[in-house]
Amino acid sequence: MEPFAIWGNFIYTEGPEKLCLRPNSVAVCKENGLCDGVFDRLPDRYKGIKLKDYREFITIPGYCDMHLHAGQYRNQGRGMDMQLIQWLERLTYPEESMFRDLDYAKEVYGELTADLSEGFTTRAAIFSTAHTKATLLLMDELERTGLKTLVGRVNMDSNAPDSIREQDAAYSLAETRDWLNQVRDKGFLRTQPIVTPRFVPSCSPALLKGLGELAGETGLPVQSHLDENRDEIEWVRQLHPNSPSYAAVYDENGLLGPRTLMAHCIYMTDEECALMKERGAYVVHCPTSNTNVRSGIAPMRKYLDMGLHTCLGSDISGGHTLDMAEVIRQAIGVSRALWQLDEGHPAYLTAQEAFYMATEGGGSFFGKAGSFQPGYEFDAVVVDDTGYCQRKDAMETRFEQLIYRGRDSMVVDKYVAGECAIDRTI
Repeated sequence: MEPFAIWGNFIYTEGPEKLCLRPNSVAVCKENGLCDGVFDRLPDRYKGIKLKDYREFITIPGYCDMHLHAGQYRNQGRGMDMQLIQWLERLTYPEESMFRDLDYAKEVYGELTADLSEGFTTRAAIFSTAHTKATLLLMDELERTGLKTLVGRVNMDSNAPDSIREQDAAYSLAETRDWLNQVRDKGFLRTQPIVTPRFVPSCSPALLKGLGELAGETGLPVQSHLDENRDEIEWVRQLHPNSPSYAAVYDENGLLGPRTLMAHCIYMTDEECALMKERGAYVVHCPTSNTNVRSGIAPMRKYLDMGLHTCLGSDISGGHTLDMAEVIRQAIGVSRALWQLDEGHPAYLTAQEAFYMATEGGGSFFGKAGSFQPGYEFDAVVVDDTGYCQRKDAMETRFEQLIYRGRDSMVVDKYVAGECAIDRTI
């Protein structure tokens, strides 16, 4: 890769409390795909490298969608009057069962990856379905986009229809190991596997134990669901009466650690919060989904104040859109609603904090990503905000309007780890 620089107006974070606004500046991508920082002018040591002029627009690190279900892409906007368990049984499981048909899988995953490629998203953590061949097909499609993704073959051997349920733990684990072997043979550069128990009720004790051993053996990250719905939590309590909490079930099986993504976390007890913090696990806030299927409002202000790792997810198709700009707005809105409804609740999320969660917060799960700080992977999304902003507007105004008026169709160019992931002529 040849080094290059972007000349433009940069918005990024340095941690949850520091928003950096750098108008008319230059960001340098080194030959290894890492950012060398943002400068007032191009450093002399880089004279002669390619300089791309985006001064008319704003440039951000790109958004990280840390929880979405690829097999539910066509269900977006359906069943929004149902709650979680009913929604799974009536809509989600029947749709996911169709991915045993590879022609159908190819069609849907082609649509999904095209959608992801066009918008703000640069990185994602994705659930496939319980189908090995379809999961490999999804990974093939994603590899071509240039995005950096984690993809999981879903494990589920309990409490689901025969059309989607795996026959037993031994089968599920054997299929997962076979899938991982095939992933290794393909040699993906941008698309990596992640261990994916769907959630505790859909996994037998033997399967949870086996997946924890697999994660420990391979060092792979883990993704699942936690404390999304009150009925779900009671179900887990009945299935695992000797475990002190839902989070403890994962922990007892070696599935909770610094490389774990837990989606939702709406009803975590203080003990579960402490366990999540001790293990270094990530809370993935999915506000559009939580509102749509009436699960509740996650107290993200509390989690940030506790120092938990936090990030955002679209959670399609509980969520109705892949547009992470909408997810950011919803995160701010539901946090304000919780603050208004609960007199004892701490202050709501700010736009800056929600932006951090969508960029650096999620990017940190991949290592150093989601910011233009030196040494971070060079992810950059160039956004045409000229439809409502003028170049003379203050960067504070442009940031605020990006948050509240941004949409995927405004993306002009996109870079992931220094590689162009979208190419539109200005």
